[in-house]
Amino acid sequence: MFEQIEQFSLYGIQLINFESLGSLVLRFSIDLIFAFIVIRMIFYKIYKETDYVFTMFMINICIFLIVFLLGSIKLKIGFAFGLFAVFSIIRYRTEQIPIKQMTYLFVAIIIAVINALTHKKVSYVELLLANSIIVLIIYVIENNFLHKKNEFVKLIKYEKIELIRPENYDKLLADLKMRTGFNINRVEVDSINFLNDTAKLKIVYEYPDNTKNKA
Repeated sequence: MFEQIEQFSLYGIQLINFESLGSLVLRFSIDLIFAFIVIRMIFYKIYKETDYVFTMFMINICIFLIVFLLGSIKLKIGFAFGLFAVFSIIRYRTEQIPIKQMTYLFVAIIIAVINALTHKKVSYVELLLANSIIVLIIYVIENNFLHKKNEFVKLIKYEKIELIRPENYDKLLADLKMRTGFNINRVEVDSINFLNDTAKLKIVYEYPDNTKNKA
């Protein structure tokens, strides 16, 4: 029965290919699982930036589907590197993406390309191992080398624009500590709006060991 269904075509296009469909479902499931771990369980837990979570998920899913469907016409390695080269020059007009967020965006793209375009000679165990290595490296670096265990990042809108001057950094830090109650380690100016005299600041702060994060 399945063979008869596969032989049916519409305007010269096969109605369904169960082997290709099964491969799509399995590879897409693997891609979503590892993308979820990287984006939601690692990136969002540290940076709490919802907009980037949405962007990374959508780019990962779209890239996977494009690469999987077009990869079937044997464009293979040249296509994969060409696609990555296009996305390597991505810049949003409305906002410049910080280097760390851009790195996570590249990781989301790489995960999609790996899971969609891997040759059939590569086993699923090797595919899972490759994804696991990416996740493990990110987890180890983020938790042991680049961040303190209880260090978090938050974007805030700040109205005392005169304090963002370099010479007033200590006053800015003291004011933010007093008003937020956070133990702030450093502050970065993300953007400045001179029309309403406000600035968007990125604060890196930590909770005491005996306080749970509720952000």
